[in-house]
Amino acid sequence: MNDALWYLRRLARMGPSEVVARLRTQAVVSLWRHRPPTLNEVPPESGRAPEPLPEWAIEAVPEAARSRLLATADELLDGRAIVLGVQRTDLKAPDWHWDPCTDRRAPADAFAFDIRYRDRAVVGDVKQLWELSRHHHLTILASAYACTGEVRYAERVAEHLKSWWTANPPLRGVHWVNGIELGIRLISWAWVRRLLARWAQVGGLFEHNQEAVRQIYAHQRWLAAIPSVGSSANNHAVAEAAGRVVAACAFPWFRETLRWQADSVRRFARELDANTFASGLNRELATGYHGLVLELGLVTLAEADAAGVPLPTSVPTALVRAMDALAAVVDVHQRPPRQGDGDDGLALVVDGDRGAGRWSSLLATGAAVAGRCEWWPARRGEDVRSVWLAALTRPRPGLPGRPVERPMHFADAGLTILRLPSAAAGEIWCRADAGPHGFLSIAAHAHADALAVEVRVDGVDVLADPGTYCYHGQPCWRSYFRSTLGHNTLEIEGRDQSEAGGPFLWTRHARSRVLVAHQESDRLGLWAGEHDGYLRRLGVRHRRRLFLEPSDSSLEIRDEVYGNTSVRCRLAFHLGPAIQVELDGTATNLAWSTEGLDHAAMFELPPALSWSAHRGSTEPPRGWYSDGFGRREPTWMLLGEGRCGGDQEPMVSRLTFLR
Repeated sequence: MNDALWYLRRLARMGPSEVVARLRTQAVVSLWRHRPPTLNEVPPESGRAPEPLPEWAIEAVPEAARSRLLATADELLDGRAIVLGVQRTDLKAPDWHWDPCTDRRAPADAFAFDIRYRDRAVVGDVKQLWELSRHHHLTILASAYACTGEVRYAERVAEHLKSWWTANPPLRGVHWVNGIELGIRLISWAWVRRLLARWAQVGGLFEHNQEAVRQIYAHQRWLAAIPSVGSSANNHAVAEAAGRVVAACAFPWFRETLRWQADSVRRFARELDANTFASGLNRELATGYHGLVLELGLVTLAEADAAGVPLPTSVPTALVRAMDALAAVVDVHQRPPRQGDGDDGLALVVDGDRGAGRWSSLLATGAAVAGRCEWWPARRGEDVRSVWLAALTRPRPGLPGRPVERPMHFADAGLTILRLPSAAAGEIWCRADAGPHGFLSIAAHAHADALAVEVRVDGVDVLADPGTYCYHGQPCWRSYFRSTLGHNTLEIEGRDQSEAGGPFLWTRHARSRVLVAHQESDRLGLWAGEHDGYLRRLGVRHRRRLFLEPSDSSLEIRDEVYGNTSVRCRLAFHLGPAIQVELDGTATNLAWSTEGLDHAAMFELPPALSWSAHRGSTEPPRGWYSDGFGRREPTWMLLGEGRCGGDQEPMVSRLTFLR
């Protein structure tokens, strides 16, 4: 896309106050470009280190979690790890500016804000660079040292930190461009210092090391000077403020510390509240970022409690709302919906599975901090993080306003979970979406998925949300995974419901609303919603109704298009990667196996449309599923094409689970 056009579109989504704030940021950047700040004289006024973990917390790590942690740490010592879907074997001594996806090396000595970091030809895949420099692999190695006392882990951490600090002086290179990266990096450094507390040389690595002090100071000053504002104040703003709070608590070494601490606490409380619906769901309506913001909040709460720094009562209240919302929407295997963007972003990694058990870990931490509601799902799995965060956090039982029953509808977020226990299939879990298109004026992490549904049976994706796959440098794939056609909903006249102006910019948002959301216990589930994404452009409105029927373990999906004109339409259904498909006209047989048991379903499709099955095609993309950032695999997509609206009858799809 033409850069000038993108900037014009981006400017159009800003209000006057945001324009002023961004002009102020540009003034700061210009000053830094011509007069780089002097950072040579920032001696710590206090040598205080982060509060160490109590010995009992280290001993309380479950054996299975400890074994996974040490196995991963040993792979890291051998230089091996998977980073955003890419197998890395160069991590004994990594080049912090080299991208293995494109074999490109980003400019290392350029002024950070002059680097075109979104341009794959200039920097390669910037997400691959940024992910490694969040230093989650170092918190894993430091965790292994804390559990074993083996200095080989600590020594590798020291080698990597010194290497990174040397290769990335303040304001030089791509790692100084994006505030969220600085915030998460500060959290990692605070935990590395905490976990290496018993190592004799840790003081020489941190508080008595001028380069470490200089870097920690420069990170905090950057974040204090140019925070994310306005239409960009999404999860980035939360991460930036969280990093500042953690650093001010863990490294209280500077003349500015008390001022930074007070400002960052206020900003964190404000941004956390702004990013969270009253119901507890994250306003970006992107589940991965619900997890990231909740993690950031729990880490910040733990650090503040450990340092004796009070946080506003709104912080634990918002976090408990978010934990209760998470507990309410997960399926039988404690997987939440796959909604909106997700980049596998984590706030703190101290476990060997690198986030594989993040949702159960979050619920376990929440249970330790605020207590479990009776309707919460039982704990699954054992991990390190929940034990250690709980050890530093003051329990807050009895917070008011918690639900006495499991919520199924979140009106402010437009998200509904219908679920039934089924003798034929096990738990049938269905997510329906008729909420806001996204958060703030650009809705950066939204997908064009109004009225989309997800269906799982005993945690297995049957009708699946395909995921995200990528952000930068692959516009065809970025467009597909966030398109209307890339979701289980109806596309009209070949257009997305909302209009995109760039990979993180939506210039026109479809407005959706829930008309009906009702289910009592194990009885019939009813839902209806509509959106106006095609109303102004094409004069039609899409309405969808769902009927989850317990008597025959079925889900009926009824699509209606209201308007005086007949329009071309495409109705897409994306199957999960475990589902085998046999399409015969409009009757589709589905089959899958779990834990040695065979399952089957019949999917009856609307006969008014012409149906075809696609799997793993690339020109154009059709039939793909991404289970994590940077990864994709073929899966089946059922595509019905025809006409709707005018005097056309409603399109009815019926999914019946047979065993």
